Amino acid sequence: MDLFRQSIEQPENLLPQDGQAYYHGILIPVDDADHYFAALMDNIQWEHDQALIYGKRIITRRKVAWYGDQPFAYTYSKTTKHALAWTKELLALKSMIEHHLDETFNSCLLNLYHNGDEGMAWHSDEEKDLKKHGTIASLSLGAERKFAFRHKHRQHQQKQQTQSLILEHGSLLVMAGTTQTFWQHRLPPTKKISTPRINLTFRNSV
Repeated sequence: MDLFRQSIEQPENLLPQDGQAYYHGILIPVDDADHYFAALMDNIQWEHDQALIYGKRIITRRKVAWYGDQPFAYTYSKTTKHALAWTKELLALKSMIEHHLDETFNSCLLNLYHNGDEGMAWHSDEEKDLKKHGTIASLSLGAERKFAFRHKHRQHQQKQQTQSLILEHGSLLVMAGTTQTFWQHRLPPTKKISTPRINLTFRNSV
């Protein structure tokens, strides 16, 4: 048993104002986390992500997948996806998180980062296809990666308005309230990581 792999019973808000972000620590024991990681690598319909930047369509090395209760449309970076039907592993993970948080979710966006060269630039998850101020539960599997927040209006005024943490294998980060309105987040690239990471963000689509 790894005594350092523990959940956090009463997580504190990571953000000093204008939002709520709680790191719950390890939600899934390492053996179970390994099982789900392998199953998702094999069974998810991964596709390279696309974005329209300055009128040019860019294909990313990072892969994504979109699942839900029904074929919800989800549009970001001027690209629209329609949700696929849940797999048994996704339903099990969704149920686990819903029980832990006493919340319900109807959709999930998955990201596959093959190594540390792949990351995510500063952005907010406030697309019109998502419930406004809805809770987003972010589950991490695989390589540990740094994750950062910055305030949209204060990052140039106060250095402490940037917050960062390390997301562990099997851990849960929850963003709620007005976080997406006032804060951006990112997964910075790093040369130190050579193994893959899967991130599942459980959401509520409208």
